[in-house]
Amino acid sequence: MMFDHLPGVCFFAKDRTGRTMFASRAILERYHMRKEDEMLGLTDFDINPGPMATAYVRDDKKLLDGAAKQLERIELWWNRLGLPEWYLVTKLPIHGRQGRVEGVMGILRKATAQEEQLPIFQTVSKAVAIIRRDYAKPLTIAGLSRACGESLRQLQRHFQSAFGITAQEFLIRTRVIAAAKLLEETTLNATEIAARTGFGDSSSFAEQFRQRCGTTPTDYRASVRQV
Repeated sequence: MMFDHLPGVCFFAKDRTGRTMFASRAILERYHMRKEDEMLGLTDFDINPGPMATAYVRDDKKLLDGAAKQLERIELWWNRLGLPEWYLVTKLPIHGRQGRVEGVMGILRKATAQEEQLPIFQTVSKAVAIIRRDYAKPLTIAGLSRACGESLRQLQRHFQSAFGITAQEFLIRTRVIAAAKLLEETTLNATEIAARTGFGDSSSFAEQFRQRCGTTPTDYRASVRQV
């Protein structure tokens, strides 16, 4: 595949049901797979944390439904060492012979050092670093904007441009991802997980988790432990 010879570039293609049809070598390496056959037929929910998969599918639906002709995002991906890396993501619809949208394809490439100096990167990067560090604390978006030296409106606009979501939603997703990891790796109960991930109480945690993962924390834990 041509994309296998382009350093730092990832390519994928999915059908209308979200099943992987093509994946470049860089994509396979990111998911610790050696052969493309291992990934063919898998969906985002098979290979990504629930909150991330939900966001990817939501974007795909806009292309599949014709609500968008192209999507571009700046996404923060975590590498094997757990460190953040910025990626530029472009998604396009795949059209069949009759013009019908039959799937979604996308290209990801790591942002260059020069691109990471752009104001949008610098501003959002600082906010993201604070959220990743302090998500378990009673962090507010107003406090976050002050820490970044911006107005609340400016910060929200930058997050919307970079991620397609608000700063508040990014904070909640960060907490949900952290909670999902604790559900997978520990025996902590809902109250303990809520306290460790910044949710006010177990009820709030359960509701926010269900909205973004499509299942309750209890059912999520049961499902991952059956694998």
